Amino acid sequence: MGVITLLTDFGHTDSYVGVMKGVIAGISPHSQVVDLTHGILPQDILAARFNLLTSYGYFPGGTVHGVVVDPGVGTQRAAIAVQVATENGGQMVVAPDNGILTGFPITAAVALVNADYWLTPQPSHTFHGRDIFASVAAHLANGVPMEQLGTPLAVSSLVRLSLGNAVATGHGYLGSIQYIDHFGNLVTTILGHKLTGQSWQVCMGGRMVRYSTTYGHGEPGEALALIGSHGYVEIAVNGGSAAQVWGAKVGDDVELVTLPRG
Repeated sequence: MGVITLLTDFGHTDSYVGVMKGVIAGISPHSQVVDLTHGILPQDILAARFNLLTSYGYFPGGTVHGVVVDPGVGTQRAAIAVQVATENGGQMVVAPDNGILTGFPITAAVALVNADYWLTPQPSHTFHGRDIFASVAAHLANGVPMEQLGTPLAVSSLVRLSLGNAVATGHGYLGSIQYIDHFGNLVTTILGHKLTGQSWQVCMGGRMVRYSTTYGHGEPGEALALIGSHGYVEIAVNGGSAAQVWGAKVGDDVELVTLPRG
């Protein structure tokens, strides 16, 4: 019995998360269930992807991640389980096939069509998180081989999102905002490890933002650009919300300019 994480857009007002945990407890009572987050805004697939992508590497090999941000529930979209390569032996994710796993190092995938591992052979049209994903995650945590859950899928056939990844320019990188966190920090698609040993600044909406190493290195209300704990360049406002101050949204263009040495 291992670790099962849950990531949803269900919030905490309703009983949906608790019901999923109840299903897991009934099938795999000794598994440790971790709430990764249930604060994803409704139907925000991009935010769900970002939160899982920047989190799964901190969990032990064999962890099963249950992801339910599923605007297509009850439609023809597939329910899937995938194997994800990690340095500590691999993990598994159960999720809707709606692009939420774009960019993950997936090595195998199956469509969850074997009803023996669902909570019920007649699942609700509106709550696959309870009737399919929670149940399947619990069975995986119990050691059921992934291939028993359904039919194999070609990894290349899975739905992919168009993310506007950062591209190199003659003087830096052109990227976009991929996520806005709880504090209003604007997380870009530009990876910080590409900037090692360089001085740089960020331009967005015609405004230049200087580089800083941390949020507090600036005057209150000052905009700063830094490399966040997730490894991406982000724009923040000391003591405030960059999203509110700038009126920014996911998808807005961001340019990073490297500066001459000296």
